[in-house]
Amino acid sequence: MDATTIDYVGDELALFESALNWKQYLRRSLAPHLSGDVAEVGAGLGATSKALGNVAGVRSWTCIEPDPGMTSALREVVDSGSFTYPIDLHAGTLSDLPAAPAFDTIIYIDVLEHIDNDRAEVEQAVARLRPGGRLVVLCPAYQFLYSPFDKAIGHYRRHTKSSLRNVAGDSLVEKAAFYMDSVGALASLANKMALRQSMPTLGQVKFWDSMLVPVSKLIDPLVLRAFGKSVVLVWTKA
Repeated sequence: MDATTIDYVGDELALFESALNWKQYLRRSLAPHLSGDVAEVGAGLGATSKALGNVAGVRSWTCIEPDPGMTSALREVVDSGSFTYPIDLHAGTLSDLPAAPAFDTIIYIDVLEHIDNDRAEVEQAVARLRPGGRLVVLCPAYQFLYSPFDKAIGHYRRHTKSSLRNVAGDSLVEKAAFYMDSVGALASLANKMALRQSMPTLGQVKFWDSMLVPVSKLIDPLVLRAFGKSVVLVWTKA
């Protein structure tokens, strides 16, 4: 059976590859929830894989990417030896893989908001999780922050903890729910109200990553991770 292909409409991934502070913060926040055989749905150009794939407790890492161009680019990165650990790359979607439990962790990092029928996608993920396995989802937060940038890169929606909980089925048990990047949320609001850009510049991404993310890392725990630019939910399969 031929792999499912989906052309990605955005072109921001190369810009955000330079967001090294954010990737380090993401690693620190998500590493406790990653273990065993991990599948990353929507791996893109591999930036998240590089940040998370070698955390302690991870046995194997599978990248799943439906965009043919990105799959080809990621294959070149893998073949070049840029990863210090083995990467299994699958072209297509999660539904192209065997419908049997094969993973201990499945992650969606800034991916689920690109999928119209997100509940069906989560059902696909649950079917491929082993009992006790974890589903980790990070999405852009708050629908009131939906901007021309969200529309330009194919976001159907932004989420809150409550709306993400509505995506989960009865077989999932919530283990963690929190927001990240409180200062970045203010920057997103400024873009929504004033700039109304459909795409950030490289300079803006670097300013956010070098100036705002470090401040968020300090402030987020002080505000109990109660708000932020991104929302994270972690479930286990009952």
